[in-house]
This record gives sequence, C-alpha cells and structure tokens, in this order.
Amino acid sequence: MCGLCGAFGAPDHWSDGVRSGTPQAERRARADAANRVLGLYGLRLAAWADRYTLSGRTGRTAMVDHLGTLWPAAERLAGRACDPLDPAVIAALEARG
Repeated sequence: MCGLCGAFGAPDHWSDGVRSGTPQAERRARADAANRVLGLYGLRLAAWADRYTLSGRTGRTAMVDHLGTLWPAAERLAGRACDPLDPAVIAALEARG
C-alpha cells in the first residue's frame, strides 16, 4: 500500500471504505483484521478515538492515523520488515484457518 495519501495530510484514507456501521465499529473491525497479520510480528493494533494505537511486546507504541501508515509504523516497532503479502505470512494465516 502506498503511504502517499498520508504525506499530504489527507483526512480520509481509501481503507476507510463505505461505512456500514458506526465509525468506531468500523475502526475496530479493521483493527481485528489487521491483528491477524500483526500478531505474527508480535504487534497489536487497537482502535482508539479516531485513530489507532500500535503496540509491541516491549511496550513501545505508535499512533497510526489510518491503515496507509500502519505498515511503516509496524516495521519501526518490530525492527524488521513486515510484509502482509509474504508467502510465509499467508501460509501461517491459512494454517490458523
């Protein structure tokens, strides 16, 4: 995903999508989906107000405005590349069911 949207301070991100519920419920649902991958890297995303908090096992945290800025922040906290499309990640997710 491209982080260019965040570079210009765009208030909305394409990942916000069409709202089918409250903004808070939508944000929690996106965090739950992202956590399936982030957990493989020892990270956890939580909806907080109109943003997200990303935390690692060591207690380090980062504020994330939208999913477009999630993966760079995840890489900083994990200290390694976080690729949700890595074949090993996909295999691990498929094994979980």
